[in-house]
Amino acid sequence: MQIILASASPYRGELLSRLGLSFRQIATDIEESARAGESAAEVARRLAAAKAEAAAADCAGAVIIGSDQTLDCGGTLLGKPGGFDAARRQLLRLSGDSARFYTAVAVLDARSGSWMEDMAITEVKFRTLAEAEIERYLLRETPYDCAGSFKAEGLGISLFDAVHSDDPTALIGLPLIRLRRLLAVLGVAVP
Repeated sequence: MQIILASASPYRGELLSRLGLSFRQIATDIEESARAGESAAEVARRLAAAKAEAAAADCAGAVIIGSDQTLDCGGTLLGKPGGFDAARRQLLRLSGDSARFYTAVAVLDARSGSWMEDMAITEVKFRTLAEAEIERYLLRETPYDCAGSFKAEGLGISLFDAVHSDDPTALIGLPLIRLRRLLAVLGVAVP
């Protein structure tokens, strides 16, 4: 059974490799903007499915995994900052506050056309951050391609007071506990 990760993300690729499965990654080119009236959870679900579906056109007979993560802080959707200034603004906004990360995973069995999906919710409580430590952090880790402007798997963990989740890999971008459950339905044994 061929497994495809519909993502060019090195973070998701590293996470999936933890399961010891043979897979290949395919970058998808989909519009990732939120639609009017969509909640953070709805955006994550829609985009995870869209990524898997986009890869399916070139991967007949494969099991395709799509994933997406959104961040909601007080009703505001925060995306990937793209650069230092936007990341600095995001971390100033998150300082001393809590945020919810919605990490959706969709699995498309292109052999049968069947879909499965799940979502992990992670609540992060950020400690109060001084501007100087935000700047030091951003210059050291450059997390400009990460929603929320941090890498929890790296120094970004130092920005938190607490993390609450039943799937710790979800915060990095691919909820492996949930994904393993979905793959088991298809007969993929892990480990």
